[in-house]
Amino acid sequence: MATPSVLILRAPGTNCDGESAFAFEQAGAKTAALHVNQLLEQPARAQEFQILCLPGGFSYGDDISAGRILGNQIRHHLFETLQQFKADGKLILGICNGFQILVKSGILLPDRADEPVATLSNNESAKFEDRWVNLAVVGQQCVFLQGIEQMYLPVAHGEGNFITRDAATLATLQQNQQLCLRYCTPAGDHAKVPYPQNPNGAQLNVAGVCDASGRVLGLMPHPERHIDATHHPRWTRRETQPSHGDGFKLFQNAVAYFR
Repeated sequence: MATPSVLILRAPGTNCDGESAFAFEQAGAKTAALHVNQLLEQPARAQEFQILCLPGGFSYGDDISAGRILGNQIRHHLFETLQQFKADGKLILGICNGFQILVKSGILLPDRADEPVATLSNNESAKFEDRWVNLAVVGQQCVFLQGIEQMYLPVAHGEGNFITRDAATLATLQQNQQLCLRYCTPAGDHAKVPYPQNPNGAQLNVAGVCDASGRVLGLMPHPERHIDATHHPRWTRRETQPSHGDGFKLFQNAVAYFR
């Protein structure tokens, strides 16, 4: 397949759908944005696409908690549709609010006995964090992160603190290389990362998680906001300019997966 199709799923409050679509298009994909109500009315439309993207924003105003309402809609009305999407070997990407939705719907990390194995809670700083962070890729499990070692991306969230149900769950996810993206120091160390380099206090400095197959990724940072070199906050001060921003290869990897 030369040109994969990307479904950008939006809801009231989503505000990064345009940037996410642009990033995929720059990487060589074609995109279509659908409101969640359109997919609820016609779930079979998901079959038209090879990649599903849940972009950032504040779906349903983040009422109750971030991503909870859209996550519940997916859990109760679209769960089988998206499970089949995964089973067909397709890709799913959740960015920021999309990560919260994937976790709370059970699509990214399947529940254990109908109880979530992990969640994204309030930042330990007790405030909205809007800053640039260094990120390290851990393992080679995730399709989206192939060939990437480090990235410098912005975060903008109030509930990005990744917490697992218990220590055993955290250990299992780590062993399976599913904790694939970590906040790190500028030197790449993701073992000891103080605030604000870890902006939310997430366990093991987790910034992104993939499913067991490596084809579903949720991450708190925004790769779509750094696809061009000039998106870097200090781009005018660098001696040399790369051809693209750090987030661009993530979208290239998704497109290349179907080529």
